Amino acid sequence: MLDSWRRCLDHHRLDPARTCEAVIVPEGQLRQHREESESLIRIARSGLERLYQQLKGLDYVLLLADRHGVAVDFLGQEAASGDLRRAGLYLGAEWREDRAGTSAVGACLATGDALTVHQSDHFDFTHTRLSCTAAPIYDLRGELAAVLDLSQLRSPEERASQSLALNLVVAAARRVELANLMAQSRRDWVLRFSQSPDFLDVDPDAAIALDAHGRINAMTHAGARLLAAAARLDWRQRHALIGQPLERFFQFDARHLPSLRADRPAQQRIVRACDGRVLFAHAIEPMRVLSPASRPAAPAPLPAALQTLSAGDPAMDALLHKAARLAPQNLPILVQGETGAGKEFLARAIHGASGRSGVFVAINCAAIPESLLESELFGYLPGSWTGGASKGRQGLIEAAHRGTLFLDEIGDMPLALQAKLLRVLSESQVLPLGAREPRTVDIRVLSASHRPLAELVQSGQFRQDLLYRLNAAELQLPPLRWRRDLGGMMDRMLAELGSQYSLGEAARAMLLAHPWPGNLRELHNVLRYAVALCGDGPQAGAAAWECVRECVIEPAHLPDSLQAADVLDAGPPMPQMDCTAGLDAADGAGGRLQFGTAVALEQLLAQCRGNVSEVARRLGVSRSTVHRRIQRLQLGVRRASWSGPRE
Repeated sequence: MLDSWRRCLDHHRLDPARTCEAVIVPEGQLRQHREESESLIRIARSGLERLYQQLKGLDYVLLLADRHGVAVDFLGQEAASGDLRRAGLYLGAEWREDRAGTSAVGACLATGDALTVHQSDHFDFTHTRLSCTAAPIYDLRGELAAVLDLSQLRSPEERASQSLALNLVVAAARRVELANLMAQSRRDWVLRFSQSPDFLDVDPDAAIALDAHGRINAMTHAGARLLAAAARLDWRQRHALIGQPLERFFQFDARHLPSLRADRPAQQRIVRACDGRVLFAHAIEPMRVLSPASRPAAPAPLPAALQTLSAGDPAMDALLHKAARLAPQNLPILVQGETGAGKEFLARAIHGASGRSGVFVAINCAAIPESLLESELFGYLPGSWTGGASKGRQGLIEAAHRGTLFLDEIGDMPLALQAKLLRVLSESQVLPLGAREPRTVDIRVLSASHRPLAELVQSGQFRQDLLYRLNAAELQLPPLRWRRDLGGMMDRMLAELGSQYSLGEAARAMLLAHPWPGNLRELHNVLRYAVALCGDGPQAGAAAWECVRECVIEPAHLPDSLQAADVLDAGPPMPQMDCTAGLDAADGAGGRLQFGTAVALEQLLAQCRGNVSEVARRLGVSRSTVHRRIQRLQLGVRRASWSGPRE
């Protein structure tokens, strides 16, 4: 940090004894910075959200600062937004060295290196309680484009406490660079490298892009270092790398790229750099460009905030594309769907794709007592009511100024409060309790309910005029049991819980057969339970980079309620039946499925060409029951012989 302090003193003429508040740029200026970095923000957002979820509860704040040192994206606890804003850990904060002195963002911009500025390392006294760790993000030409910063308002005094933060932020920056290169190099050959064949296809160390003549066209920062080392150059001479032929750096040329594709085992895709290093490589060929006449009309790519909500379900994808078109508009949106279907996740994603500079504020209208709901929404002045805070309190509507207000379970809002909310929506003004003059607010309202609001209007429980205000657009989330991407969602959730966990075939079949009345929330809880019971898991206090053995989740790891439901649907063991005489759907006593032996069920599946829905229709039972019996009779290994559609 000594060099940074010298720059602050000698070049920027800053005084360390003079304290100053964090600089937050005006809204118009912030909008310009965000527009300049829009593509990078979109690409980085998904990875940043995942990193933030991993650190949730540790009081970390994530900032993405552009090349000018202005925070253009922010992830942090909304409850502490006041403290974060004063500390400069907020959207629009300016962290250049000439404005804020020595800081992680400013020093990273000046040096191009990842680093930690811990407490008293900061030049300005007002920042000495902060601990900030930053890593650079380079563009495809090797220029420093942004800085990813991971900070804490309060941290342990030991500097070593931030070592893990440094590793995490460097890895996240590397993945953002790789995602950026992959997104912008679809028409080029992309060559990805790793020191280990096991990680080559899932988490490579570096990547470069090559034009049609085999010349370097783009690279990640690690790719630039790799090329520079191979050619014995300083990596800072990155301009000298662009346009150079591949064979200047490696002992092969572009003609060998097809032999490095993923159709060969990773252990066989070995390359040697000119400096003697041996690496494993994965070549990804360019996307084919179709003629305009043969090119199918494809929807615009989804914003990163919305991409994580689907794993390939057509109905969900169509809904998300509609949400993407609605997100930048200032229309109120009503999200309908069953409990646990992901209504708040969709609302947060719409806010993330909206470009609004304010925060996302969520309130569950059914979870707050009616007597407190008005004060929570509208706020109150000091002395407005007995038991209130002595200094008053800002309401959630006002807290969402220039952002998004999400009203969950809006159908449970009292009628009297509905009238006041209607005025807020129509006049864009809020009147706190005890106040005489209203305050102007700029909010985008999203609402959600698992109850059909049109029926509540008919029964007099919901105002019709408010419904018209709330549902300028309506999005209906499908329940999980209707979605075709259940398997993909299971894998995605499991990966977020730990890369060492996987689903065994039997457990997967049980999960696919379950009707999921609690939808995504129930699925997440089931997977968390299974992970907790699967093996020993990571040991407490183990290093984050310690290898953990793979753990396969089996039926015994699933909750008892899931297994009890499976046994109940199966019924008692059935006698051998004659398939030519048909299959009985239920007995007279308990109404339970009785389709006997594996031979009987397999013959019916063959008749239906593996279509489980048709089998269920003939038997008069649900598809989930048929799936469970297939698993119980161990027919899964024979399903490959059934031709035709299977669902």
